[in-house]
Amino acid sequence: MHELSERELFDAIHYAKSLDEETGAKIIEQFQLEQPALAEILFGIFPTILVQENQEMAYLFMDLCFDVLCIFQKAFGSLPSQSDMNHEELEKQAVLLGAELQALTKDRHMDEKIRSKLQDRFVKRSLEESVQMGLVNFMNAAIDDFALENASRVPAIEITQTMIFIVIRLFSNLYGSTNKAV
Repeated sequence: MHELSERELFDAIHYAKSLDEETGAKIIEQFQLEQPALAEILFGIFPTILVQENQEMAYLFMDLCFDVLCIFQKAFGSLPSQSDMNHEELEKQAVLLGAELQALTKDRHMDEKIRSKLQDRFVKRSLEESVQMGLVNFMNAAIDDFALENASRVPAIEITQTMIFIVIRLFSNLYGSTNKAV
């Protein structure tokens, strides 16, 4: 998998933003059928964490997850169904991302040595793996813009940006492992 050029990213974002509600609902439904575990993480578990910070940011996060899904599908095609993927690899990625996410959340109680190791591993893995940095930057700007419309959203910027980065990284890893298997 390659990093999207500005033009590819623009085209994929335009595609995601131009979908009507009916088409969007079909995409979500298909995603939930093919990737139930990932769908639960993106549209269930992660928003539940964000609601504790700010409900509006949780809603934005789900919208951005939908955009990420559509952008990856437009740029790289459909993900294989969960049944076609290595369950152990999916579970391993989810566990690692979950632990790293907890380490990045400052208000989570955790031994500082463990937190430091998890944060270091997060940074190291992020540097080693192919992440769509143009997409990350676009999503971060969207989060900043939305948060700045209402001061109550501002405290949730960091966690929302961290979580959308993890989502993008997860999609990059899944598409990358799919391409390796082919």
